[in-house]
Order: sequence, then structure tokens, then C-alpha cells
Amino acid sequence: MIDRTGLAGFLRNRREALQPEDVGLPRGQRRRTSGLRREEVASLCNMSSDYYSRMERERGPQPSPQMLASIAQGLHLSIDERDHLFRLAGHNPPPRGTSSEHISPGLLRILDRLVDTPAEIVTELGETLRQSPMGVALIGVTTQFTGPARSVGYRWFTDPNARNIHAPSEHEFLTRMYVAGLREIVTLRGPDSRAAHMADLLLGSSEEFRRVWDDHEIGIRPHEVKHFVHPEVGALELNCQRLVDPEQAHSLMVYTATPGSESYEKLQMLSVLGAQSLR
Repeated sequence: MIDRTGLAGFLRNRREALQPEDVGLPRGQRRRTSGLRREEVASLCNMSSDYYSRMERERGPQPSPQMLASIAQGLHLSIDERDHLFRLAGHNPPPRGTSSEHISPGLLRILDRLVDTPAEIVTELGETLRQSPMGVALIGVTTQFTGPARSVGYRWFTDPNARNIHAPSEHEFLTRMYVAGLREIVTLRGPDSRAAHMADLLLGSSEEFRRVWDDHEIGIRPHEVKHFVHPEVGALELNCQRLVDPEQAHSLMVYTATPGSESYEKLQMLSVLGAQSLR
């Protein structure tokens, strides 16, 4: 049963505790609100201001688990706070651990500050959970896929367009890397895991995947320097740094170029193009 009073108080408390800079928003000069405004939280949670406001006023329908998950991320809740939110709303919390898609507040705070840097948060299966604006400008929107296609490794073998962003010279290596990485996760998570299900799907649909899978390669790690081919700025040579949240098997991927290099200048150009596209 939903605890409307407890839910309203919890949401209000967490909203007022957050500052605009905590979630990557500009503060502005005429801010009088303690913490975030309701409309700002609603935007972060991908819902209407009216829907969110009614929850803080102890009104409206019972929020769905999907809506609660969005609120938990928008308010940068910890995993314990997320579970508390679900229980207040009358739902059982989602599972914890490596299958969880709840991003830790620490990773979100870092990503929110990378406005001018390509970055993304991904699961161990290569499913994009969140992108920085420059991340979208570099590789496009990769959060809209559903089902197995959410995984970049799955798309690599099932969607020819997935390879366009990478230099042809890297295709063979990336094929081996994705297969070896999936084999490692299947061994780690077991035969009933989502990784095992994905491997079965690819074994049944991709001859290339079957051929490389039979090589039983393991331990092929990504190159630190990646070569992208962007449709507007051309070839890019970018360093990739990875910050891992071991509790939830999420990685923050950050792409940078050597200052003064041609790729660095192209990233500056891409920043302008990306801003124009958003406008």
C-alpha cells in the first residue's frame, strides 16, 4: 500500500537537498528556491511537472515501478534510498547487484560535470544507460534501443550500421574483443544469465559470431586509443578512460584527445555542432 505522506515528505526532502550544480544545471542569478525546483526535478525524471507536483502534495495515481526508477535516477538517490522510495510507493524494490540498472550517485555526479567531454555510462553488457551531450554528438543516441539491441556488442553482429563509427582497421579486433568479453561474462554470471541468453541469440543469428566464438579467446581488453570515423568531422583518435563501479558492474567511459592535436580541434568543432543540433 502506498504511503502518500511518507512518499511526499521523502521526495520533498531529497529535492530540497539537491543544488542545480549537483545535477549539471545552471544556478542562475534569481534563484530563491531551497534546492531544486519541482519543474527541474520533473525534467530530470522525464515526467510532467504536474505529475511530480501531485506526488509531493500527496495526490495522484500510484507511480509505476518504471516511473519510480526514473525518479530515483533524477534525484540521484543511493541504492538504499531507491529501495526506500519503492517501498513508500507500495512496490517491491528491483533486484540489486550486477543486473541492476540504477546508476550510483557518484557516477552520475561525475557525468553531469562532463558537459564538454564525450562520456557515457554503460553496463557490463555494453548497454548505454546515460550519455553526456558530447557523448551523443560523438556516437549518436544509444539509449533508445530495446531488448538485446541495447548492447553495443549485440548490435555489432546484427546491425551493419553499428560499425560505421569505427575505423575499418579496428573492426577485426573489435569483433574478437566483443566475443571474448561476452564469453567472460557468461562464465562469470552463469548459464541462466542475460549474458548467456545473448550469446545463444548471437550463436543462432550470426555466422561471424559463431566462428569467432569457437576460438575460445578470453582476456582481450579494449585499446586505450580508439579510432572513430564521424560523419561530420571525419577521423578522430581518442583516448578512452574507464571508471568502474564494481558493485553494479557499471562503467563510466570518458573520451579525450591530446591537446593541440588534430583530433582535439575536431572535438572542439563537434562541441559546436552538437550545441547547434540541441538548439
